[in-house]
Parts: sequence; C-alpha cells; structure tokens
Amino acid sequence: MEIILNNRQESFDREKITISEILQIKNYTFKMLVIKVNSKLIKKDAYDIFEINEGDNVIVLHLVSGG
Repeated sequence: MEIILNNRQESFDREKITISEILQIKNYTFKMLVIKVNSKLIKKDAYDIFEINEGDNVIVLHLVSGG
C-alpha cells in the first residue's frame, strides 16, 4: 500500500492499515497528536478502527504547548 504521510510517499507491506498501526510502525509515541486523513480530522478513539486506503494523504501533527 502506498500513502502520503506528512507530505512524503510511504509504502506499507499490507493491504489494510489503521492509524494506530501506522503510529506504531513509524514509532510516533508523543501523547498529544492530531491526525488528519484527506483533510478530515480523526478523533483519537477511532485510531484503532479507522482504516487508511491506498493513496490517502495522512498528516500527523505533534501538539506542543508553551508559554
């Protein structure tokens, strides 16, 4: 499967993949993440069930707070 992840072409050796699986494979461990798939915001409780499709555009943003 080929997708765009943070504006880069990425290949995964499977037909279906969830957001949680991508986060694990790419080692995203930061707790405060925002995920968008094809410009649609995905809620955290859907990460385990939301499936990414071939050619999807996935954006993973790390939220950082400061003062």
